[in-house]
Amino acid sequence: MNHTHPLSGNIPLILGGTGKTGRRVVERLRALNLPVRIGSRSGDPAFVWEEPSTWPAVLKNVSAVYVVYYPDLAVTGAPDAIRAFTDLAVQNGVRRIVLLSGRGEEEAQRCERIVQNAGIDWTIVRASWFHQNFSEGAFREMVLAGEIALPAGNVGEPFIDTDDIADVVVAALTKEGHSGQVYEVTGPRLLTFAEATEEIAKAAGRSVVYRQISNASFAAGLASRGGAPEAIALMRYLFGTVLDGRNAHLNDGVERALGRQPKDFTAYAQQAAAAGAWGAEFAA
Repeated sequence: MNHTHPLSGNIPLILGGTGKTGRRVVERLRALNLPVRIGSRSGDPAFVWEEPSTWPAVLKNVSAVYVVYYPDLAVTGAPDAIRAFTDLAVQNGVRRIVLLSGRGEEEAQRCERIVQNAGIDWTIVRASWFHQNFSEGAFREMVLAGEIALPAGNVGEPFIDTDDIADVVVAALTKEGHSGQVYEVTGPRLLTFAEATEEIAKAAGRSVVYRQISNASFAAGLASRGGAPEAIALMRYLFGTVLDGRNAHLNDGVERALGRQPKDFTAYAQQAAAAGAWGAEFAA
């Protein structure tokens, strides 16, 4: 019986390999002593979604790909890019694709179907808001300023930890039994953005308050800070459409993929605070 490692003799390509989930996937693959190629603007060779001429070089000798589309699968043009990239990947001998998708996003599910119909092994990892949005992403500056102001009301969100996402992705890339699976990954409980803010304030040991604002004023604030129109439109969509309660339920993706419970938001906030995610600026 052949027990060859699924990645033996080939290199996994991690698109967005310097981002929140991609960086963690790269770290885990390297810890397993596996070769890895990072697909990013700063990579060698460089990978840029908007420049298809950069795609063939990163796909050379690649057997599996973790696909993260920036800024989001919901934006205009994403399905065309995913289709073109997937076709090229298959032509170049890729045998396995793991796609990071958006939970509750119809547009993202169009992209999922492209990957599912490509004729190779596929795994879909569906997620929505990350814990790390508050410590590494768009909301960190708000935490540091002491006020998280967002157009999110009393809707529960099952925030997911990027470490859990990375563990699921690595399992799907390196182990058998994950092909053909859609893993809808959530944390173990629902939290409103206001409740998440309370958890962060408690963990950080200082005042951080939540204020609900309108979607229009949120967009205006982003624009005044130089936000790109496409990025602003995406945030309006995520808060105005996707955060309508459609995702206010838990799923068992982490348990099914890994056989364990996902990390709770309280544990995340305590670990982030201990690591100094909100610390240096507070002390200044």
